[in-house]
Amino acid sequence: MPLTTTTRGANGPRRRRVLAGGAAALLAGGAAALLSACSSASSGDPDAAERSPGAARLRERAARDTAALLERYDATLATHTALTARLRPLRAEVARHAEVFATPGPKSPSASPSASASASASPAAPAARVEVPEDEKAALAALADAERRTADARTAALGSAPPELARLLASVAAAGAAHAYLLTEGGS
Repeated sequence: MPLTTTTRGANGPRRRRVLAGGAAALLAGGAAALLSACSSASSGDPDAAERSPGAARLRERAARDTAALLERYDATLATHTALTARLRPLRAEVARHAEVFATPGPKSPSASPSASASASASPAAPAARVEVPEDEKAALAALADAERRTADARTAALGSAPPELARLLASVAAAGAAHAYLLTEGGS
């Protein structure tokens, strides 16, 4: 005899939707905790901290990591065109992240309407150096793994980042963790 019963109606929520909503709430709560921790660490002139050589190096690394992730999305889309509808929104978010990291100096992490429009453009030609598995599930798993590694690197950089950059890194790391979830659990 099963321990759970299924009493949902024909239009009731599916288990995956409930789990996805719970995961999103946990990610949002974790991001809020990281953001509040980052904002309490602020001292001195925040603009000077954002213009420091260390902050510039962190921003450059984040920009390179995001560009590499964007290349992986493009290569996956070129190899598996059937995944276009599923990957296009995630790729557009990564493209917006790339734009924000490429902008020097302190800036608000919110994307402008023009950034959103240009980020949703069709993917560029994939780089030859990105290898994509022929199997769709393996390709999604590789993409999820790349998202996780990138999110982990951003999370690790939080301790040495000035407050505004730390907020941006935390926000983008949370988005990457959500992308990894959606690529593995959320759509299968």
